[in-house]
Amino acid sequence: MKNKIYLGLLIIAFIFQGSFFRVEAKQIDYKSAEFKAVAEQFACTCGCGQDHFECDPNTCSLTTEFKKDLVGMMNKGWDKDKIRKYYVNIYGEEILTSPEKSGFSLTAWVLPFVVLGIAAIAVFILILKWVKKKRTDEPAVLMQSTEDEVEEEILSSMIDEERKKYL
Repeated sequence: MKNKIYLGLLIIAFIFQGSFFRVEAKQIDYKSAEFKAVAEQFACTCGCGQDHFECDPNTCSLTTEFKKDLVGMMNKGWDKDKIRKYYVNIYGEEILTSPEKSGFSLTAWVLPFVVLGIAAIAVFILILKWVKKKRTDEPAVLMQSTEDEVEEEILSSMIDEERKKYL
């Protein structure tokens, strides 16, 4: 009998659990981690070169309005990807701080680094050729310098002999 009462109370508690535990939707503010993750993906259009999370709202009126819109969207339940698609449709990919990982935008971001890498390799190969050419030229220079030294010794010995004759 006690078990039936406990079971009945458990079932009633399970049915009315919504009234026992009050669950509130989490309100997003400017300092939350969720807001930071969303705001960091958009570049500020005021020309400061920062993302909207880092841009100073005291000096930029654009970022204050943008942040208000972001908080409003997030409190309505929009997720990070939906907000990203919304702003890309309005402003284009220029508003993003990092490129889309597909298509021409990825090529446009990667191509300068590829060109720099190829240029660095070309300079490295050019320097290696110069060093190799310098090494092949050195034996001729050494041979010439040894010939000069031999001639100098012969000349100095001849001068010494002539000096001995007259002195």
